[in-house]
Amino acid sequence: MLYKKSLQFIFILFLPVLLWSQQLPSLSLLDVYSLEYVSDPQVSPAGNQVVYVRNTMDIMKDGPISNLWVVDIASGEHRPLTAGTQRYSSPRWSPDGKRLLFLSSRDGSTEIYLRWMDTGAETKLTNLSESPGGIQWSPDGTQIAFQLEVPIPSTPLTKLPSPPEDAKWAPAPKYIDLLQYRSDGVGYLNPGFTHLFVVGVEGGTPRQITQGEFNHGGDFCWTPDGKFLLVTANRHPQAAYDPLNTEIYEVAVSNGATKALTSRQGPDGHPAISPDGRLVAYTGFDDRYQGYQVTQLYVMNRDGSNPRLVSKSLDRDVDDLAWAADNKSLFIQYDSEGDTYLGRIDLSGQVSTLATQIGGLSLGRPYGGGSFSVAKDGTFAFTHTGPDHPADLAVGKAGQPVRRLTQVNADLFNQRTLGAVEEIWVNSSFDSRRVQGWLIKPPGFDPAKKYPLLLEIHGGPFSNYGPRFTMELQLFAAAGYVVLYTNPRGSTSYGEAFGNLIHHNYPGQDYDDLMTCVDAAIGKGYIDPNQLYITGGSGGGVLTAWTIGKTNRFRAAVVAKPVINWYSFVLHADNPAFFYKYWFPGFPWENTEHYMQRSPISLVGNVQTPTMLLTGEQDYRTPISESEQYYAALKLRQVDCAMVRIQESGHGIANRPSNLMNKVGYILGWFDKYREKSSK
Repeated sequence: MLYKKSLQFIFILFLPVLLWSQQLPSLSLLDVYSLEYVSDPQVSPAGNQVVYVRNTMDIMKDGPISNLWVVDIASGEHRPLTAGTQRYSSPRWSPDGKRLLFLSSRDGSTEIYLRWMDTGAETKLTNLSESPGGIQWSPDGTQIAFQLEVPIPSTPLTKLPSPPEDAKWAPAPKYIDLLQYRSDGVGYLNPGFTHLFVVGVEGGTPRQITQGEFNHGGDFCWTPDGKFLLVTANRHPQAAYDPLNTEIYEVAVSNGATKALTSRQGPDGHPAISPDGRLVAYTGFDDRYQGYQVTQLYVMNRDGSNPRLVSKSLDRDVDDLAWAADNKSLFIQYDSEGDTYLGRIDLSGQVSTLATQIGGLSLGRPYGGGSFSVAKDGTFAFTHTGPDHPADLAVGKAGQPVRRLTQVNADLFNQRTLGAVEEIWVNSSFDSRRVQGWLIKPPGFDPAKKYPLLLEIHGGPFSNYGPRFTMELQLFAAAGYVVLYTNPRGSTSYGEAFGNLIHHNYPGQDYDDLMTCVDAAIGKGYIDPNQLYITGGSGGGVLTAWTIGKTNRFRAAVVAKPVINWYSFVLHADNPAFFYKYWFPGFPWENTEHYMQRSPISLVGNVQTPTMLLTGEQDYRTPISESEQYYAALKLRQVDCAMVRIQESGHGIANRPSNLMNKVGYILGWFDKYREKSSK
């Protein structure tokens, strides 16, 4: 009896160890609602605290909830400033660090609120008819500048009789006379323009600063003396037809007098004035109407004179910037080889790296994009990501190691096994150019086994993937696929020459890059070459449709939100003034052959791969009519195909958690239909 009890004791003692050694479950579709992420971290002026937005998912409302949290950098003490199911955003410290501005919809509409950090007292400062954005303190802390859309009253083209009381007539027609009359994620646009407003910190009636039928919705900043605002805008007479030709304007706060500080053809944006008020930094490029042009950093004198290029040696897009306190250098954010960096650049162009792995704001797929802020003492805060987590909060300072202060998904990921991510580089079969990619292996991966391969292609096409968290691709790996994602030619973060290899040549040899990466994955020895699958969204949808028109090596394909016919696309997408000018030699009716040569519909006669189309019904970027054309063509050819129409969704299908699940679930369902049983 004693012997039996001893064995029982030993078994109980080691049971936790045995359970711990077992693999935890993989991610499931419903885990989408458990994801959290950090955004918009704002370090205090003294560099001792960070306020950030903490985003969670509401399973009942099918969308994010955002609240404000504050962290003490030294101690790591972490607590919420707001709570509830409303959305809080855009926290901004006052210059003295004693108050905090933020936006909230807690009273129904989005308004500007003020919080005293010592007492927690709060007050609503505005009562607006539209949602404000871009809130910024004046340097002396007495005023707040923000942006607001101002509707334009419309005069009916014709006067029609009114319906009798209680009559049920058809809705009134939409009368449209704008070039850009709808926008993806917004819908059909009401006539109006975005302007700058100023309101006192004690509230009152906001005062409109800018005027005219121009949008002033770009980045802006105060001058140190509080007398002017510098704003990015396109105030040219043909602004609608030349959308990238923005300038930086000086606007007098007292009377709205406006003066252009830049004048070149091309975009000028992100104005930031040095602490001493002598220099203005900004980003842009001299427009050559290329598909991809590197956004560079410039500096000019306060009056707009002597503009000079600072980042000539970087050959990477400068995405964001902030002056250092020394007036001689700036903090910049940029992508390189699929990673996002925070660097410091002096006025001679010398760059030093401060932090990497910035991002994590794209939960669905591993795109770039992140944010940072800097205190007067050089302490910086940023959104930190990696293959194993979306955006968390991290802080750093030159000469000190970066510290990650949050792990907002620990409750989920401590109970799940993620797929391991491996970086690969290949030499393209077309010209031996080096191409970067990554493999995500299924949880519990065994190199002695054979796995199906799922190639997932990024959109853009001028964008990049990287070693960042991706719920969609991790869910594919959890279903037993080795997932391959790459940055073929045309991707950003490798310089202007690499990006422009697809200028007027898209799709083109990016197809060869993708197939070389597939061959390299097969060469690893654990891929079943008879179990290849392919998908991609937007630009990735274009390349998926193009690929199955050139090869039959894939068992099944999912073409998500694609462009199938470039001719119809440039006249039907939400920015008709842009695509024909930058992606093609000219108007489609003047270059019909070129448009058709690059359209996947031209190869539909070759397609034998079972193909599913998947697009949002309210997609105005790559309208669902593109998918409908391809679906009809495949049906007429009697190719096995299906079409999934994501309801109440625009181009950003993954913006709602349920639609992210819908997308992944239908893709896996289609592939499972053609997957060999032995590979499941």
